Amino acid sequence: MPFIPHTDTDVREMLAAIGADSIETLFDEIPAALRVDGLNAIPPAVGEMEITRLMEARAAQDVMGLNFIGAGAYEHHIPAAVWQIVTRGEFYSAYTPYQAEASQGTLQVIYEYQSMMAGLTGLPISNASLYDGASALSEAVLMAVRANRRSKSQRVLMPLTVHPAYRSVTRSIVASQGIEIVDVPFDPATGRVDPAALAVFAGEDITALVIPQPNFFGVLEEVDALTDWAHANGAQAIGVVNPVSLALLTPPGQWGQQGVDMVVGDGQPLGAPLSSGGPYFGFLCCRKEHVRQMPGRIVGRTVDADGRPGFVLTLQAREQHIRRSKATSNICTNQGLVVTAATIHMALLGPEGLERVAGACVEGCGSLVARLRARGFEIPFTDERFHEFVLRVGVDGEALLARMAAAGVLGGHALGGDYPELSDAILVCVTETKTAADLDRYVAVLEQARADLAG
Repeated sequence: MPFIPHTDTDVREMLAAIGADSIETLFDEIPAALRVDGLNAIPPAVGEMEITRLMEARAAQDVMGLNFIGAGAYEHHIPAAVWQIVTRGEFYSAYTPYQAEASQGTLQVIYEYQSMMAGLTGLPISNASLYDGASALSEAVLMAVRANRRSKSQRVLMPLTVHPAYRSVTRSIVASQGIEIVDVPFDPATGRVDPAALAVFAGEDITALVIPQPNFFGVLEEVDALTDWAHANGAQAIGVVNPVSLALLTPPGQWGQQGVDMVVGDGQPLGAPLSSGGPYFGFLCCRKEHVRQMPGRIVGRTVDADGRPGFVLTLQAREQHIRRSKATSNICTNQGLVVTAATIHMALLGPEGLERVAGACVEGCGSLVARLRARGFEIPFTDERFHEFVLRVGVDGEALLARMAAAGVLGGHALGGDYPELSDAILVCVTETKTAADLDRYVAVLEQARADLAG
């Protein structure tokens, strides 16, 4: 709301009606130790004109250069029709579809989205209610613990090739529930998990194994071997994927002998602009036997009393629908607007269009790698990749990227903060939006920045 509608008189009348002395009395059950004495970091109030100028100045700082940053949020071309449709009033203002008879359009969009995601991942069930890829992975870990009743350890193997933010968010969410996240190292020669490295866990009580594809370094993991290892050791297999890559790669539902139990990821590449970090949405798909453990919303197609087709929310295991103690999650939004954009985006591109986008990403990435190798740069990991790669630059990655940004090129993501052994390396992404001229400019700016830092 743009303003607080309650006057001092309204507040006094409300307090008198409920028999309270003051607003403070309404919160007297909160222990004094948990209360803060003022909001010292909040600046003094200003008027509308002043705050408008402040926000305009801050917005002007968000300048877009030639972008080669990926690391979980990717710059793809979004057809103009996508957000032209999404911002129509019937979509833009639609809210949670609690009342099915008044929400058939919203429910159908979610149903179509779920159908597309099931087809893309090769798993029969999809939900629609997750904030982003990191929270989706957290929910999948919780779901795996509930689903794997044979396991009592609540130990989840998490490769270090999983996105660092995903790992951090997952630890934060599941730690209070007694779930142990066990790091699995990667092979420094290939940049992926060596299935043989899992031998140390063989025979132990493992609840789940997380399998990224492609992984954070852009490298393709040996997903068949990892999935089969998980199932052979009584563990659930959780895939973490880039949805665009699935237009080319084997879907998680077909990994190994049985496919994964569940798969998650961030839907941002499917029609959501970068937007300084959001809003995005997470997706979660699973095998049919796990559907009752799935958090969030599921829309089903049915018929009414007259035999006409319709859509309804089904298996509503949220705390707003059932007893809190029985709920699988307390997720309270379905990111519906961005999910609608993704549905329209996938419908406009179709399977062939999505495959062309993925193919152009692979081709552009390979072309930049070839240019860099020709100039003497080291690409440390395997060439089995999607559209990202690790590049050793021989100098501090953060400093190099700052110089490149000053020249108008956003050169990648510095890895030293999360991987100290890669402090002289950056993660570079190429999508279908980059031309041959863009790649040439990248190499030129990179070489100049490195030369400047080298003295």
